[in-house]
Amino acid sequence: MKTIHHQPSWRVASDRVEAFVSQTGGQIAPVTFDRKGRRIAPYSIAPWVDEKVDPKTPAIIRVLRGDFFCLPFGGNAAAFGREQHPIHGETANARWKLEAESRTGGKASLHLSLKTKIRPGRVDKHISLADGEDNIYSRHILSGMSGPMNPGHHAMLKFPETEGSGVLSTSRTIYGQVFPDVFERPDLGGYTSLKMGAEFESLQAVPLANGGTADLTRYPARLGFEDLVMVVSDPALPFAWNAVTFPRERFVWFALKDPKVLRNTVFWISNRGRHYPPWSSRHVSVMGIEDVTANFHFGLAESAAPNPISAKGHPTCLVLDPAKPTTINYIMGVAAIPAGFDRVTEIEAVAGGIVLRSANGKKAKAKVDLGFLRQTAA
Repeated sequence: MKTIHHQPSWRVASDRVEAFVSQTGGQIAPVTFDRKGRRIAPYSIAPWVDEKVDPKTPAIIRVLRGDFFCLPFGGNAAAFGREQHPIHGETANARWKLEAESRTGGKASLHLSLKTKIRPGRVDKHISLADGEDNIYSRHILSGMSGPMNPGHHAMLKFPETEGSGVLSTSRTIYGQVFPDVFERPDLGGYTSLKMGAEFESLQAVPLANGGTADLTRYPARLGFEDLVMVVSDPALPFAWNAVTFPRERFVWFALKDPKVLRNTVFWISNRGRHYPPWSSRHVSVMGIEDVTANFHFGLAESAAPNPISAKGHPTCLVLDPAKPTTINYIMGVAAIPAGFDRVTEIEAVAGGIVLRSANGKKAKAKVDLGFLRQTAA
């Protein structure tokens, strides 16, 4: 293990990707793609991770970096029966155990495990990298648990601070809404810009609280505000995706998922909207692209109960069976793009990987094992 930004972390590396996974919370970062070339490092690392913070600060916030797996996703302020989960669950806060590390056949793998206590069971985390690819393959296997559960990934990207430096796009969605409750309170030092609970058809036209609309696909924007929205992926797609193009840096970051397992994406738009510690006005130009099956970020109780999202026919939780492990697969990667490539409008499966097509007709390719998304625990 190596201490990275004050956190003991495991290193996993291929010829093109190097990633560190923190023992506390299993959070993945820093990550370097194309590590012998341009050294692309797209993930956010919170500015306070090397500081002493209030000891009452949850572990997840002390460590905050990259991507992590949530079980259950959300704030979890309300108990679910006798279960009172921490923010984003034990998986994002507790200490993981090393089961195995391997580097064979052009593949590097890290296997961690966590015995959960609040809902007794086990989570196995498998992080793998393949030589010749700029991807992270993430698999979580949930076993021994029963009942409703709202899982999710919590990837966070740090954008260059030039306004509009990144361009967000998604695969086909069938519903979108701004968080339908108070997200930040001005009296406590937090500010939002979007219209609470507003429904929308496109991320390019989301209602603002003071009238008009905002284009959420161009970011950074709306400096001084913290906002949250959610879209529902079309479950009929063979796979769903989110992508951010960085035209000046000439690469695109993407995430791929099975939309029947991770049905929604929560976008957490964090641009100096929190003035209370440890945020203290310095969490800037970060966007959380969080693929989940959940009722926004309320938590397990609100996701398991009937709610306005599930009433529209969009499930907000999975049902776990102790006799059959649940496998949640996720792929994150980057691809080089040609000059002039603007925003991703389509990601198409081709032999050996994917083709990303832009709105202006340009193309980029990436070597990816899409079959990984459908694989289940042996």
